[in-house]
Amino acid sequence: MATTGHQPNDPALTPRRPSAVDFDAATLKAALRARRTQPKSAETLAREKLLLPHLPTNDVPRGPVRTFLSTLLHRFILLLIQTLFSIYLKLRWAYNNIMNRVYSVLYYHHRTPQLIEKDVKPLKEGGKFPQHVSVILEMEGMDGIDRLVDEVAEISCWCAAAGIPRLSVYERTGVLKSYIATSHRAIAQQLRLYYGRSRPTLRVHAPHSRSFINGDQPTDEAEQIDLEVMFISEEDGRESLVDLTKTLCDMAQRGKLSSDDVSVELVDAEVKETSMDEPDLLILFSPNITLRGYPPWQLRLTEIYNVQDNDGVGYQVFLRALHRFARAEMRFGR
Repeated sequence: MATTGHQPNDPALTPRRPSAVDFDAATLKAALRARRTQPKSAETLAREKLLLPHLPTNDVPRGPVRTFLSTLLHRFILLLIQTLFSIYLKLRWAYNNIMNRVYSVLYYHHRTPQLIEKDVKPLKEGGKFPQHVSVILEMEGMDGIDRLVDEVAEISCWCAAAGIPRLSVYERTGVLKSYIATSHRAIAQQLRLYYGRSRPTLRVHAPHSRSFINGDQPTDEAEQIDLEVMFISEEDGRESLVDLTKTLCDMAQRGKLSSDDVSVELVDAEVKETSMDEPDLLILFSPNITLRGYPPWQLRLTEIYNVQDNDGVGYQVFLRALHRFARAEMRFGR
């Protein structure tokens, strides 16, 4: 028999009674509303004042348009900085290359010692002229030894014509030490192009190796030399200082040397005897000041010079370095 009305056993149609959870939630909401409307006591306000600075802040998330505009602004600023810096580098490169070309035309030596002497004569009369010049060269590729030897020969002729008695050439790998005789012949041949038959006497050597003079014969150390060329490498730097330190420590342990005897003067004398003394001027033919492991002890009082955006060995860089050395003021820590 069909009946009308609600079926008492249908849970969907049976009216829902409020549960304890609903009662607690409703009571809590009502209590919170009532608490917001009630005035806060002085103690509550004081606690809120202490806690509010330490509570995390809820930042309102920015909209997509605002985020897009901020990103666009940042990219525009970055692009502007890059553009300005690129323009600056281009202008600097153009200026330095123009100056190098101007110096190359105005002060070209034409392989004539008299012209080089004329260029450096005002510097010598000023009383400040280097007696020991050092250069840093780099071999490019496995077949770059010929170019490296030619550069050494050219710089040696400039030093001989300028009246600089000592030249030290630094090449990091030490490949020039294996070509001392070859380098001597190349330098001597280049000197003949500059001076003819009456060329200066030449000595080419490296630390802990034989010396070669005119005729490629081992020479006596006491013989008078017009130009001395020395080859040094990375092993003559920090490694030599480490070996010297070990030797001094060993001598101190065996009682042959007192710890009070170890001083800067002693280390300086040993370094000069084993490798070389301090150069007055170090010339870099690279666009940046990169020492490439150059012996650090010998650079304490050395004037370092390079030309920005220059990447080749040139007489104009050599001459500008001598002019800069003549104008440099040595304070020696004062």
